[in-house]
Amino acid sequence: MKVRKNDNVKVMSGKDRGKTGKVLQVFPDERLVVVEGLNTRSKHLRARGSNKGQRILYPAPLAVSNVMVVCPACSASSRLGMVVGDDGVKKRQCKRCKATFI
Repeated sequence: MKVRKNDNVKVMSGKDRGKTGKVLQVFPDERLVVVEGLNTRSKHLRARGSNKGQRILYPAPLAVSNVMVVCPACSASSRLGMVVGDDGVKKRQCKRCKATFI
């Protein structure tokens, strides 16, 4: 999976289509990502004792196929490729501008 934690991604389908955000969590086995502030769900907490009942909003996971990484060099959403650098380290490469980043 080429999407990593702290990447900026753009949602390509669903109710949050066109919005961008930072990846908070990645679940590679399930091929899911959690994006900050997107795909929010609400959880209702019951009133217990002196505490009031409340609703908590939290970001739910998205399928990784519904997001695209925003390239830090060209600021466009693009596909990524893998390239082995001169130092032998595998890096990700933007398919649009050919910029490499880790």
